[in-house]
Amino acid sequence: MSPLNKVNQSQINKIYDNGSKKESSNLSNSFGKVFQEVSVQFSKHANMRLDTRNINLSNEQINRLEKGIENAEQKGIKDSLIMVDNIAFVVNIANRTVVTAVEQPPTASIVNKQKVFTNIDGAVIV
Repeated sequence: MSPLNKVNQSQINKIYDNGSKKESSNLSNSFGKVFQEVSVQFSKHANMRLDTRNINLSNEQINRLEKGIENAEQKGIKDSLIMVDNIAFVVNIANRTVVTAVEQPPTASIVNKQKVFTNIDGAVIV
């Protein structure tokens, strides 16, 4: 597996413009190369959620997400909830694709900010 520290959220955000791929040849070529090196992908929906919820991922968080995907894969999980710090990712493990993401602010009360995740068959906390 190639390391994930070559991509960050700003690079992922630049790939999509309002949920559709940019067709600029420069962007397509340079980001296409970056995307080929990434072993985790973000769906259009997940990318929009990250953007609208103002969730910015560090290289270290992306690396931990990748480790969570590998752990889920080893356990035979198909669709997983992966927790990285205070961010919950729903990931299709077979496709290594983040389907959506939700952040729990560190100061929020768990009672007031409950979240329900469906269509998962396992959870990983990294």
